[in-house]
Amino acid sequence: MKKIGLFYGTSTQKTAVVAKKVQEAFGEDQIEMVPVEKAWQNEFKAYDSLIVGVSTWFDGELPDYWDEMVPELSTLPMKGKKVAIFGLGNQVDYPDNFVDGIGILADVFESAGAELVGLTPVEGYIFDHSRAVRGDKFTGLVLDLDNEPDKTDQRIQDWVKMLKKDFSKI
Repeated sequence: MKKIGLFYGTSTQKTAVVAKKVQEAFGEDQIEMVPVEKAWQNEFKAYDSLIVGVSTWFDGELPDYWDEMVPELSTLPMKGKKVAIFGLGNQVDYPDNFVDGIGILADVFESAGAELVGLTPVEGYIFDHSRAVRGDKFTGLVLDLDNEPDKTDQRIQDWVKMLKKDFSKI
């Protein structure tokens, strides 16, 4: 397996906790954790594959640290890189923009030429709209720690198993 970077926000504690769980499920020696608040273009270029963690703020917005990174990410040559995104949302309190952050970043990375991997079924979630949906799949792993915390660990394990296969096909 090639070099994998896991980019996540340290200022959102839940995202950081999930990032650590993803790293542990993968094997700590296989993934390098990179706080996105301190990341530059070179960090994104340094990895063959990326795992990206994001929460959705307010009414479907990216957290500040990701929002500020979007212009830079848009200019990166990502052709040949695989990107997997995980995101946190609340399907009960925010059903109209559930995990929109995943969808926003998916669009940015795809526009830069990256291949999205780790798409997951929308089945089992109850929401009205999400920018992260394409057909019957989310553009990444969706976690609702507020309403379904008991499903988090198994969802991470299943997703990481999928990613190991996807990333090995580089």
